[in-house]
Amino acid sequence: MLNTVLLQEQVGSSSGLIMMLLIFVIFYFFMIRPQTKRQKEIKKFREALMVGDQVVTGGGIYGKVKEIKDLSVIIEIANNVNIQVDKNSVFADPSSANQTTTTK
Repeated sequence: MLNTVLLQEQVGSSSGLIMMLLIFVIFYFFMIRPQTKRQKEIKKFREALMVGDQVVTGGGIYGKVKEIKDLSVIIEIANNVNIQVDKNSVFADPSSANQTTTTK
């Protein structure tokens, strides 16, 4: 009787461990992996940033790149209105990507 109780406890604890591993795998494939892929895409975009590209800042300001410095970017947001923003707050303009794919 005592042996069956101990065996059931061992089976119960191993199934709990399997469930924890399963939850971690699910989190990895549905949350962690896509996020790291997205971060790599953003980093690649920032490294390939060129003068004239349409961008959006982290604060939601749309504009065109006028000058690129080491740590910052000068963006024209209106005629003769330029702002300097940190390079890490610059993202691709999704509307310009949609326009280029629809015009091809």
